[in-house]
Amino acid sequence: MLKSSLSAVAFTIAAMSVIGATAVMSADAPSVTRKVLNQQDVMSGNTMAEIAVEIPVGGREGRHTHPGPLMVYVTEGAISLDYEGKENITYKAGEAFFVEAGKIHEGINRGNVPARAIATFVGPKGPPITTQVQ
Repeated sequence: MLKSSLSAVAFTIAAMSVIGATAVMSADAPSVTRKVLNQQDVMSGNTMAEIAVEIPVGGREGRHTHPGPLMVYVTEGAISLDYEGKENITYKAGEAFFVEAGKIHEGINRGNVPARAIATFVGPKGPPITTQVQ
């Protein structure tokens, strides 16, 4: 139990440090905020995290990848998804999308209200859950 709890704390700290780093890359753009709602070690050495994401009007996450798959459910506003190798699609409240492990992507709020979503990540314990790319 203690080992599992320590792993959970280590993952949360790593996720939050990376999540904080994924705030907007431009000083002029508004910052994206994230809050870990739930996280749990799951079988086969993986960790799952559920994160509330808010992208303010004009905000963008910055291009990034994840070591495992990502599922996102948009709860308010709309998120325009710039996804490597795919057409840019805007997802509105009530819609969901999936991002494959290792694919470069970025959520952008091109609307006139804040966009909010619940993101669920699954990935190996240890490495950062998000890696920014240039």
